[in-house]
Amino acid sequence: MAYGEQVKELLSASSPETWLDHLWTIYTGYMISMKEQGYDPRSADIFGSFKDLVFFFERMKRAGND
Repeated sequence: MAYGEQVKELLSASSPETWLDHLWTIYTGYMISMKEQGYDPRSADIFGSFKDLVFFFERMKRAGND
C-alpha cells in the first residue's frame, strides 16, 4: 500500500502529457550521450523500460480523457 501511495503522489506531480514530454527528453538525452559514451550492452533493456513507461503514461492520458 505504501508503494501505491508513492506512485499516486508521483503521478499527481504532473499530467500524463508532461510526463511523456519529460520521458522523451530524458531518452533523447540518453541516445545523444551514447555517441560520447560508446555502446551500452543494457541499451535494449533501457529501451524496453522506456517503452513501458511511455505506454503507461499514454494509457493514463486516455483514461483521463474517457
